[in-house]
Amino acid sequence: MGSDHTPSNVRPADELRDSPRPPAAREQPPDGEGRTLRRGLLLLDRLQRAGDAGLRVVELCRASGLQRATVHRLLATLLDTGHVQRSGRFHYVAAVRREPQAAAASDLARRIAPVLARVSKACGDASFAVVREGHSSWCVARHVGTYPVQILSVQIGARQPLGVGAAGLALLAALSDDEAQAAIHGHGVMLARYGGMTPERLELLVRNTRERGWAVVGNHAVQGALGVGRAVCDAEGQPLAGISVAASTARMTSHRQRWIAGLMKEALGDWE
Repeated sequence: MGSDHTPSNVRPADELRDSPRPPAAREQPPDGEGRTLRRGLLLLDRLQRAGDAGLRVVELCRASGLQRATVHRLLATLLDTGHVQRSGRFHYVAAVRREPQAAAASDLARRIAPVLARVSKACGDASFAVVREGHSSWCVARHVGTYPVQILSVQIGARQPLGVGAAGLALLAALSDDEAQAAIHGHGVMLARYGGMTPERLELLVRNTRERGWAVVGNHAVQGALGVGRAVCDAEGQPLAGISVAASTARMTSHRQRWIAGLMKEALGDWE
């Protein structure tokens, strides 16, 4: 078994401290930042007014008075943060945060927590649970294992394109073909930010997941990490969530991948 590496996104606390700044610099952002924020809020306002119909880029340019390149850049950020979603291949809609959805996710996180704890205790690695929100996966629960090096690829509350992580990939593969294709092609340019992921590769990963029965994906959500995931379905077989275990690629041999997939299946056996 190879040696593990600390994820590149982990830094000592000392490196995270900001150097002191004059009070004026903290109180008021530079004009460029303020202008970008106002433009982003303008696009979000126009999309909220459009409702479920959404708007195309050309319509957003017309409604906001912004150039196409600026609109594309702002949309990429709004997609990445979960404030905007794609609708079909050309339309964008404002993401709606609904309290019932948040309450349901909280309840699912509470019920699935013992499953994650059981899996992490057995394998020593961190485990995660995600639910679907549009074309994104939303991390609702996480359990840290006992192995000295933990791959904490996402935090609770984090969102990323559905399929770039193992739990999200398992959930994506459990959807119908139409839903999966809509999600894959709805990610747009944001997908490439995750280790160079492409729609074609994601389609291949979905096919492999369906054939295998569980998901494997590495070096996309976090470089140097590999995850194994399974879908969580209700009594009718409808996907509710995805769970995963992440570790370094050196630690995740093919034999260990199969073993962890079995652990998750066993842990989910009594889940309701």
